[in-house]
Amino acid sequence: MKKMKKALALILAVSMIVVSLTACGTKEPASNGDSKNTDNSAKKDTFVIGGIGPVTGDAAVYGQSVKNGAELARNEINAAGGINGKKIDFKFADDEADQEKAVNAYNSLKDQGMQILMGTVTSGACAAVIEKTNADKMFQLTPSGSSASLLKYDNFFQVCFTDPNQGIASAQYIGKNNVAKKIAVIYDSSDIYSSGIYEKFAEEAKKQNLEIVAAEAFTSESKSDFSVQIQKAKDSGAELVFLPIYYKEAALILKQASNFDYKPTFFGCDGLDGILTVKGFDKALAEGLMLLTPFAADATDDMTKKFVTSYKAAYTDTPNQFAADAYDAIYIIKAAIEKSGAKPDMSVADLGNALKAAMPQISVDGLTGADMTWSAKGEVNKAPRAIVIKNGAYVSAN
Repeated sequence: MKKMKKALALILAVSMIVVSLTACGTKEPASNGDSKNTDNSAKKDTFVIGGIGPVTGDAAVYGQSVKNGAELARNEINAAGGINGKKIDFKFADDEADQEKAVNAYNSLKDQGMQILMGTVTSGACAAVIEKTNADKMFQLTPSGSSASLLKYDNFFQVCFTDPNQGIASAQYIGKNNVAKKIAVIYDSSDIYSSGIYEKFAEEAKKQNLEIVAAEAFTSESKSDFSVQIQKAKDSGAELVFLPIYYKEAALILKQASNFDYKPTFFGCDGLDGILTVKGFDKALAEGLMLLTPFAADATDDMTKKFVTSYKAAYTDTPNQFAADAYDAIYIIKAAIEKSGAKPDMSVADLGNALKAAMPQISVDGLTGADMTWSAKGEVNKAPRAIVIKNGAYVSAN
């Protein structure tokens, strides 16, 4: 009996020691409420880059192109050894081009360890997300959020032209190349992208001695029937209709204009890139349509040819400007990391500070521009190019 009591006492003592050691080993440090965003990075050996954009909904062609282009760049960089020996982990979330869903996507990516944001794709969604990245001091580089109003925080940079620059460059191209003298504009007054481009286009048109003979607006609530706008453009004698809008609305306008037997030159910006992908759209209606864009898939330089070949092999599709912008964006982030010496075990805020300081110091030769540079305000400096649709394909107009 005494031996049994001794054995039981020994077992009890050992159990107490094990419990005590286990409790010490699993004790968690106090959380500051943001450990998912910063402190976990100390355990990482990869740079976690997030992306946000629409892969469903009306603007899905933009988001899917951005996702594809970024993934292609990620794969190339990782295959070549990464960034200073550190690989890229790229995660993409759908926002359907909606502000609330974009914020939800951002929070989800933060929970997955995102350290850098390559996004968002559309300006409206980006306007909501920049408030979040600024609060977190996270570095943000948008491939295609072009509104100038987004340039309000020092952690935010653009790959694309700002809307004002697109409007100015469009008027200059039309004027200097004598494309037309009498111009009608159809734009979305409820959209910051469209109205921002139109505003600057109208100002520059005066300097180029271009006459805007009709300026017709629509809104997000009235974007299916454009008969009134088209009739006014036709009655005004406009030789060219400027469309600073997105491709789905543009496809409707071209189709409805054909019903009026109205055949002006149609001219737009990067939002029209994607019009040939609209389901059921007669590509013949887009014959001669012109747009300013920093990328043309038919360019003959080695970088573009390599990209187009790789993109087609991976996605069985021809890349558009949005895919090229995103591809460049990942390489721009790579260049900023290399310039700053940033490491993946840095906190989100420290990494953000390092990259924003590096951006005005780098120059990147990309698909969408040679010798691209950035101001401290986040605006890119590069030259636009014009393309025209011929025989159902984009070709250089320059």
